[in-house]
Amino acid sequence: MTRSALPAIPYGSWRDTLDTVHRFAQVVGKVRLAAAPRRNHWWNVPFHVTGRGITTRPMGRDPIFAVDFDFLDHRLDLSTVTGLRHSFALPGLSVADFHARLTDGLEAVGVAVDVARPHPFGLPDAARPFAADSEHRAYDPAAVTRYWRVLSEVNLLLEEFAAGWSGKTSPVHHFWHTFDIAVTRFADTPVDHPPSTDPVTREAYSREVVSSGFWFGDDAFPEPAFYSYTFPEPDGLADEPLRPDGAAWVARGASHLAVLRYDDVRAREDPRAAVLDFYESAFRAGARRAGWDLGRHASPGGVTDPRG
Repeated sequence: MTRSALPAIPYGSWRDTLDTVHRFAQVVGKVRLAAAPRRNHWWNVPFHVTGRGITTRPMGRDPIFAVDFDFLDHRLDLSTVTGLRHSFALPGLSVADFHARLTDGLEAVGVAVDVARPHPFGLPDAARPFAADSEHRAYDPAAVTRYWRVLSEVNLLLEEFAAGWSGKTSPVHHFWHTFDIAVTRFADTPVDHPPSTDPVTREAYSREVVSSGFWFGDDAFPEPAFYSYTFPEPDGLADEPLRPDGAAWVARGASHLAVLRYDDVRAREDPRAAVLDFYESAFRAGARRAGWDLGRHASPGGVTDPRG
């Protein structure tokens, strides 16, 4: 990764577009949730990055189908194993328009999906159905393509980082809930949640984890950044040093995120090395404080055979 591979993407410059695309992704994500076999920690639900955008991957039965966002031609593509296809352009659509086009498209290719709650998840307008959202319709194609290119660069960084751990590790995936991209390493230590914990959180964090990722900013932290967190957060985590210079622990509710600001990375001579150093230092801080056996699952360069 070079400096030129990381374009500027200030949160304020595309906030309205981000709000729209985030909800588009949630509309499709809810279809994925309904049509895909459930996997541990909800690994069945997020998107994966493609050479043109993001994809649900194949899902469903009779017929098997997939939904793909093309962020170069700015279209949504539905396709089935029977050969039927349906596509429509994204610019100019409100969330309600998008929801209607997707619903019509699924019917056109012979897919029936029962979405349990067609509303946003974890967003301020969660009480409003997608079908009633005519507010969110901003769509700047250049900003959306830039978002996807950043996503693609970070995807490969996270794949490289993931290779260093042979223990249980999630795929690198793009969450439509929080609109971040992440990879998570797991210990085999169960987490004892209180009865009040919601079922989504209980399954996502049924084991101790250290998660590493990137997000594009929100109103509470209005800039893009690389991050890492440990759950449950062990005592003293925020006292641990982070690398490189400029990385810091940031309070987020009752816990802490390790944060390395995207613009700080863009200014560095070797952005790739800076991000990988950050992820490694934050992971070791959390895993060490939580008592993980770091040597047992070490996989330098993705190699577990000691003869290499």
